[in-house]
Amino acid sequence: MRLFAAVLPPARAIEELAAEVARLKQLPAADRLRWTGRNGWHFTLAFYGEVPEETVPELSERLGRAARRRDPYELRIAGGGRFSDRVVWAGADGDRPAMRTLADAATAAGRRAGLAMDEEHRPYTPHLTLARNRVPGLDLRPYATALKDFAGTAWTVGTLALERSHPPAPGEAGARPRYETLDSWPLGH
Repeated sequence: MRLFAAVLPPARAIEELAAEVARLKQLPAADRLRWTGRNGWHFTLAFYGEVPEETVPELSERLGRAARRRDPYELRIAGGGRFSDRVVWAGADGDRPAMRTLADAATAAGRRAGLAMDEEHRPYTPHLTLARNRVPGLDLRPYATALKDFAGTAWTVGTLALERSHPPAPGEAGARPRYETLDSWPLGH
């Protein structure tokens, strides 16, 4: 199973972001990007990759423990940017240190469950992927600039989720992965 730990924004935050994405889709060349659907909007905390089914119970136990040790925190979808000219993303504002701590705990849970976690230490950038680009030379700076002043309504992050990614069937043009919540745990309980 292809798994990852995530924070899932509430419906109101998704609606606000959807209105912003509708504006982004009016920019020149927006039709050349592959836009992520609303069901794909999440903040990945730790990516586990392919996880053997027999490892899932231990990973779940460790994620539950990590969630109980972390307090709820405030967050909102705000700003955005690009990763090179490959990805357009929306960012996060609020208690980013708490988000980083939760991401570190989710990564440690995977490692302690025996998963080979990426050891590369790069700064954690909480983001929601909005669009992917596969067109050489397409400049994504206008999208990042348009997102600069976006600020959604704040909410309290109170749950850590374990998500499963179901890849699209081969040969389905325009198909996107489907996500399924396998389990979730309240923070601080």
